[in-house]
Amino acid sequence: FPFPYTPYRIQEQFMEALYGALEAGRVGIFESPTGTGKSLSLICGALSWLRDAEERRQQEEARLLEGLSPAEPGCSGRPGAAAEPDWVTAFVQKKEERDKVDKLKDEQIRRRKREERLEKIRHNVQLKYAAKRKRSEEDETKRLLQLSKEALSQGAAADVLDQLDHNEEELILAEYESDEEKKLVSGLEEDDDLEEEHVTKIYYCSRTHSQLSQFVREVQKSPFGKDTRLVSLGSRQNLCVNEEVQRLGAVQLINDRCMEMQKNKHEKKSDEENDGKKRRTSRTVCPFYSYEQMQFLRDEVLVEVKDIEQLVSLGRETKACPYYGSRYAIPAAQLVVLPYQMLLHEPTRSAAGIKLKDQVVIIDEAHNLIDTITCIHSAEVSGSQLCCAHSQLSQYMERYRKRLKAKNLMYIKQILYLLERFVAMLGGNVNQNPGCQTVSQTGTVLRSINDFLFQSQIDNINLFKVQRYCEKSLISRKLFGFVERYGSPATAVKNNKENQKLGGLQNFLLSLQQSSDKEGTPQSPPVEAENDQLRAASPLMQIEGFLSALTNANQDGRVILNRQGTVGQSSLKFLLLNPAVHFAKVVEECRAVIIAGGTMQPVADFREQLLSCAGVDPARVLEFSCGHVIPPENILPIILCSGPSNQQLEFTYQTRDLPQMMDETGRILCNLCNVIPGGVVCFFPSYEYEKQAYAHWEKTGLLTRLATKKKIFQEPKKANQVEQVLVEYAKCIKRCSQAGGQMTGALLLSVVGGKMSEGINFSDDLGRCVIMVGMPYPNIKSPELQEKMAWLDKTMPRAAGQAPSRVLIENLCMKAVNQSIGRAIRHQKDFASILLLDHRYARPAIFNKLPQWIRERTQVKPTFGSAFAELRK
Repeated sequence: FPFPYTPYRIQEQFMEALYGALEAGRVGIFESPTGTGKSLSLICGALSWLRDAEERRQQEEARLLEGLSPAEPGCSGRPGAAAEPDWVTAFVQKKEERDKVDKLKDEQIRRRKREERLEKIRHNVQLKYAAKRKRSEEDETKRLLQLSKEALSQGAAADVLDQLDHNEEELILAEYESDEEKKLVSGLEEDDDLEEEHVTKIYYCSRTHSQLSQFVREVQKSPFGKDTRLVSLGSRQNLCVNEEVQRLGAVQLINDRCMEMQKNKHEKKSDEENDGKKRRTSRTVCPFYSYEQMQFLRDEVLVEVKDIEQLVSLGRETKACPYYGSRYAIPAAQLVVLPYQMLLHEPTRSAAGIKLKDQVVIIDEAHNLIDTITCIHSAEVSGSQLCCAHSQLSQYMERYRKRLKAKNLMYIKQILYLLERFVAMLGGNVNQNPGCQTVSQTGTVLRSINDFLFQSQIDNINLFKVQRYCEKSLISRKLFGFVERYGSPATAVKNNKENQKLGGLQNFLLSLQQSSDKEGTPQSPPVEAENDQLRAASPLMQIEGFLSALTNANQDGRVILNRQGTVGQSSLKFLLLNPAVHFAKVVEECRAVIIAGGTMQPVADFREQLLSCAGVDPARVLEFSCGHVIPPENILPIILCSGPSNQQLEFTYQTRDLPQMMDETGRILCNLCNVIPGGVVCFFPSYEYEKQAYAHWEKTGLLTRLATKKKIFQEPKKANQVEQVLVEYAKCIKRCSQAGGQMTGALLLSVVGGKMSEGINFSDDLGRCVIMVGMPYPNIKSPELQEKMAWLDKTMPRAAGQAPSRVLIENLCMKAVNQSIGRAIRHQKDFASILLLDHRYARPAIFNKLPQWIRERTQVKPTFGSAFAELRK
């Protein structure tokens, strides 16, 4: 766009391109820097299109209801209609039109009912709240009175006995009647009033819950905030208001416990027909899973735009489940906000009731979309987890063998056999301590899915059925409850017979701890850490994910056998090579898909690895990239080829560890910190190199010189320490700017791909200069990366004479660079300098992968003197 940049003009063109993509049903790749208000522009443009589409649809309905069908007379879309007599064609056409009119009338009635209900709720919110709270309090009082009466009549001893029986019953698997997938009966009645198939929806996805909450707050302030039906979706971990379930911690445990409580609620109806004692021993149900309360919460969600925090508060207040209440609001919603992991994983998408047919999907912050899809559909299990799961499941089967039905026993034996073969592939035995078994042949081996199944001798087992059984029977949840109650060596079981039966499991767990204590070898800490992890979640849950991954097509993934030291340290990992296979259904079903981000360069990965492999017609793909809102003089990007002592800057693996290279980097930082006010953020390729350079500067005394001008902060490895470091960093800069003196600000040493390279705003004085030390190429010796490169070379064509594997390496590097250097400029009046320390950035193949708004203003400086002069200005 022509200078000077204006926010209005950029947003106007952005929204025009977005509107056109939605109208034509395109797949759009949109790049827009943060300063343009990307997220809000995305949704305002989409809601404008949605409003216009809704008006057109209503006009079309009105024409049909008036008898003015848009179809030409005598036309019929049925095959073979031309060969039929005219009177048959006319009759069929009139019948189709009558059916369509009847359907439209039904939809109008439903819509009118919904609008009347929501309008009534808007004007009677306080009254409704008071009535619901009063009813809930009365129900609670009645329940407590009933419990106290039963306790007095039966006696405390009987209650204790009943409780023990009840706990034991909860651990037994329900009868598994069929291999075919069945729908679980939720016990809720269908409410057809809000089931509107015609409602076109926009599914807006972003990376984290915090980003979604921030986005919803912007929607609340926008012109669409009052008349848009918005629903925020999230995981049970974020939305569950049952404290008993939340205490489980692990996501899979929370999911399993919630599903089990639903099943118990349905089974409770048949229990109520029996005597009082039976009712007292009925299984635990969730008090928040109430249809009436969730129906009210659903209506409240549709009345007013709410983010996840407000939804959880409303759920606690009304004693209704926000997780299911929000899902029931999806059919009537216009805008559905959710994390993109929920949308990209098909089983999660189906469980949430998300139907993408002819809908619009907007994926924001999509720069790491390919990595996200790969991670979601990959899985890894350690040898220690496999052995522990086998021991737990064996003990469980022995204890409840007489209570389990034949099909349960059959599937449990199949799972035990799978675990035996997996451990055998790692060179171990399930009946021995994995921490004590030494692996004879160490190293990493890659296998195709079919080769792995044949070599492990499990190709005769239907993994689809086993996976479905694990999912439907909730076996991991039952096993976790069994281990929680009886498996821990510290837990004393009151019954002596139970002690004898469970001795094997306890002895196994004890042997893990004792052997690690006695040996005192370097392998012992990982084993102890693994034991701690087992207390947080059942290892069978990880194994279920691995079994699910093995059901992918043979050409789409690889199994990595990583044999290290002991069996416990070894692991099996499934690596997804073709993310497009899971993204294809999203693109096929949706009317339009918008992939957007502040920095999407290089976009070749999205076109080739996602869209081309998913079978998207190139004519359907639309690319749009807009400039930044800042004027050109507010940013100074420089590629520096040599340092103050004319040392060429080339941070390869061979040269970056040289003392002269680290000395030269230190001199550059010292010179820059002398003239740049406020905050300076320096990015290193890895934590190891940052630590190495810091130690070298400390040894040579250069760190002391740096500290005279800037207080030095280092990025922590632990996520919970990041906030504290950032707060101290900001306080130091503010204090120095107000007090004056010799110290002018702070220097933050960060890592590319770390906690501060994405999602952090170093605006204004927090980031007046961003320095990139070297080029953060990925580890090319990684087996996963090597397999990905080999797969790309086989499946992708060469681009501009370059092998696809080489392009992948460069793209991974430049994506990380672009994310890191984009931390500085955050709004229209911001300004900063960007320094790229490596002469390789000047190569055309690399230079062209910088964002356009940075690339067109970048200067290549062969010497440090000319670059320093520009920075002083």
